[in-house]
Amino acid sequence: MEEELKCPVCGSLFKDPILLPCSHNVCLACARNITVQTPEGETPVQSRASGSSDYDYLDMDKMSLYSETDSGYGSYTPCQLKSPNGVRVFPPTIPHRHCSLTCPLCHRSVSLDERGLRGFPRNRLLEAIVTRYQQNRSATTTSSSSSTSSSSSSSNAVKCQLCDRNPVDAAVMCEQCDVFYCNACQQRCHPSRGPLAKHRLVPPPNQSAAGGAAGGGQAPPVTARKPATCVDHEAENFSMYCCTCKAPVCMKCLEEGKHAKHDVKPLAVMWKQHKCQISQALNGVSDKAKDAKEFLVQLKNMLQQIQENGVEFEACLVAQCDSLIEALTRQKAKLLTKVTKEKEYKLKVVRDQITHCTMKLRQTTGMMEYCLEVLKENDPSGFLQISDALIKRVTSSQDQWVKGALEPKVGPEFDLTLNTDSLLQTILQLDFCQGKVESGPSVPAAPLLQLEKCCTRNNSATLAWRVTVPQGSPIEGYILELDDGNGGQYREVYVGKETVCTVDGLHFNSSYNARVKAYNAIGVGPYSKTVVLKTSDVAWFTFDPSSAHRDIVLSNENQTVSCNSYDDRVVLGTAAFSKGVHYWEVSIDRYDNHPDPAFGIARINTMKDMMLGKDDKAWAMYVDNNRSWFMHNNSHTNRAEGGITKGSTVGVLLDLTKHTLTFFINKEQHGPTAFQNLDGVFMPAVSLNRNVQVTLVTGLEVPKNIKQ
Repeated sequence: MEEELKCPVCGSLFKDPILLPCSHNVCLACARNITVQTPEGETPVQSRASGSSDYDYLDMDKMSLYSETDSGYGSYTPCQLKSPNGVRVFPPTIPHRHCSLTCPLCHRSVSLDERGLRGFPRNRLLEAIVTRYQQNRSATTTSSSSSTSSSSSSSNAVKCQLCDRNPVDAAVMCEQCDVFYCNACQQRCHPSRGPLAKHRLVPPPNQSAAGGAAGGGQAPPVTARKPATCVDHEAENFSMYCCTCKAPVCMKCLEEGKHAKHDVKPLAVMWKQHKCQISQALNGVSDKAKDAKEFLVQLKNMLQQIQENGVEFEACLVAQCDSLIEALTRQKAKLLTKVTKEKEYKLKVVRDQITHCTMKLRQTTGMMEYCLEVLKENDPSGFLQISDALIKRVTSSQDQWVKGALEPKVGPEFDLTLNTDSLLQTILQLDFCQGKVESGPSVPAAPLLQLEKCCTRNNSATLAWRVTVPQGSPIEGYILELDDGNGGQYREVYVGKETVCTVDGLHFNSSYNARVKAYNAIGVGPYSKTVVLKTSDVAWFTFDPSSAHRDIVLSNENQTVSCNSYDDRVVLGTAAFSKGVHYWEVSIDRYDNHPDPAFGIARINTMKDMMLGKDDKAWAMYVDNNRSWFMHNNSHTNRAEGGITKGSTVGVLLDLTKHTLTFFINKEQHGPTAFQNLDGVFMPAVSLNRNVQVTLVTGLEVPKNIKQ
């Protein structure tokens, strides 16, 4: 993750980072260095640098020359100075009215207004993550140093880490190498010339202060960050978020009419929505990273298997060739060469694939760690400053794992057979024949489950397999079997000729054992090895357009629902629950004329043209602006005071371990447990009319302290 926290200009950890319009970050001091004056009246223009430039532009950038000039974006003009990591920088310039700054990563330029660099927002969220990372690294270094110097309690200074005997006090520390040097070791091992000239040497930290903190067992106090304030109105805190400008705004900005016709929403709502989007995107990337780790294990095992198979095949070949005495001597060398080339080719392909996959996995893991640190932050405005760019990065990272990227390019088997029944006069023409000799028709061999293609999503599991040994009799089909998720008996879930199958309707938070076998005209072959597939701990789902009433209107990727009718209409969720504990929420986006929408669960065949809960196939709570009732089979019970308004949230807790249904309004339990003795398969459900619009929020943790 450290690479995510380094400035692209100076190569060190960010210090006072500011956020550029292109969503990249630079240190405030580095921004001053790369600020360049432009002639009065000119704006920076996108162009190629003359001579040998450090940056390579795409030809397609030429097409956007004039439109980018209008928006203040343009080219990065190189100069003769470079930072330690090779990025060209500019010497500090005298403040001038017409200045521009170019992003060192994407090479987009932006003109500075009269506020100068103060016009760019400070990335306080990134600054907090850097501070926390430095504290953790300092604590680790202090702990290591204190353990090695415990014998000399009279000295609190950090010791040189390269002295052979009796280490002396360290004089400097290299930030890039993260090593402490005394003066002698620094001159000998880390001279300030050549490639090491770009490294930054700093005085070592105060060990006594660090040791006191470590000995006392107290972490350094974390100072609370001040709430973010508006750039134009420094006395105003951010309270709203403009979806059009993609930036947080204060109330004075709204009062001045700067965002009059823009889509403006509460800051907390957009903060939560963007966190959910990043979490959902990370879920896909996490699955791919897990698949990549399993794939690496498979490739490493394949290396050993190829080695063993190659050695075994060579030994067999030598024995066969020696039995043919002198006539086979000349051919033996040729055949061994073919086997060795085949083995080396397979080993090279697998090693290259391991190297490539390891590199991509390291990049993905580093980005995931950085995103997880971002998700820990409680600063909505700081989070929203970088969330859009992070979402795009996570999505593009997931797209890197394209189909076929996690498939071995070669197999471990050597499909070569030596025919020893040939006549003596044909020995000189002896060569390998492809495939293995079969003694006669037989049942199919056990299929091989392709672990890199087997995966789960929500409560669905996808399995893929293949047959590695050529069959004398054609395979007629396959039989896929799964257990009940609790280690019980297996049952057939698929019979057919396909080698990929997706099984839906499984239990959430369950581990299923799966196996497959093939059959032909001779009979049924043996089972494959068993693979274990675990379904998601929590449910991610949307509203189901296929089963909704025709008056229902879905948007926002089927997460937001409204209605065209004044009568109540029902829409169900895409998930079905029969086991476990599940919780989801519905936020009220629009609430006019005091209607009474209903929220709850239903069977798949519940009535869709009446209020939820009026038939015996739905269990619901309907609520207006003042009170609520529970309803099942048109029976109204447990009237409770307290209703909903625009911006409220209604939570539904379905506990199928206790067979109960409980409701929440604005995170607080509303009334007692609504329904008990629930058994079977249930789907999330909502009923509403044209006066209401709601949005579904899933993948949430189960509330604590439930009242009975």
